[in-house]
Amino acid sequence: MKIHLLILLWMISPAAFSVMNHDGMIMDDKGLVMNSNPDKLPKDCKKISEDVHFTVHAGHKYAKKFNGKMYAFDQQQWEVKPCSRIKITFINEDHIRHQFMVHGLPGYLYPKGMFHIELYRKGEKEGLFIVPSQPKTYLVHCEVPQHMEKGMKAQLKVAGGDGDLPSIPGLTEPVTPDSYELGWSRGSWAILTLALLIGFAVPLFLLKKIKN
Repeated sequence: MKIHLLILLWMISPAAFSVMNHDGMIMDDKGLVMNSNPDKLPKDCKKISEDVHFTVHAGHKYAKKFNGKMYAFDQQQWEVKPCSRIKITFINEDHIRHQFMVHGLPGYLYPKGMFHIELYRKGEKEGLFIVPSQPKTYLVHCEVPQHMEKGMKAQLKVAGGDGDLPSIPGLTEPVTPDSYELGWSRGSWAILTLALLIGFAVPLFLLKKIKN
């Protein structure tokens, strides 16, 4: 709710948000980064094990390889070691709003257990977060209504993860598979039969007329 209120205020007066830092949120007229954490270690980490950098692209064109999807990230899975510091460069290639959100992080470091980058249109932003040491699979998605359902869903595995999440495009089976079955009624069969008969009859009729 707080995020949506700030976005609404930005839409009314973008000049007021040239650069704004509010409760862990850095926001400007391009987008926002929430709960970026470059140096605070999770309780179960004595030190940062490695620094990794992922560039994540988001847009309509990355969904073309998935049937029935509209939006997607260019990757659907990332894997890191325990206690890794992860730098995300998020690039939105569409003219609409997209997000890169990680859920399930420790709440004492990340309010609501969330790391979040958002872009209101085409653009690029960066943020950092540090993962704990336990094997876990974290949900990565876009929370704009229907964007996850339309394909913008992925997973981040720490230390091999603790399983796979469902409905990751190209990786895991959907919770509710799309159904393209036709409901064949007597009328449907009659139309199909008529179409087949016409399909056979017309060429024969034309062939006979040519011979004559």
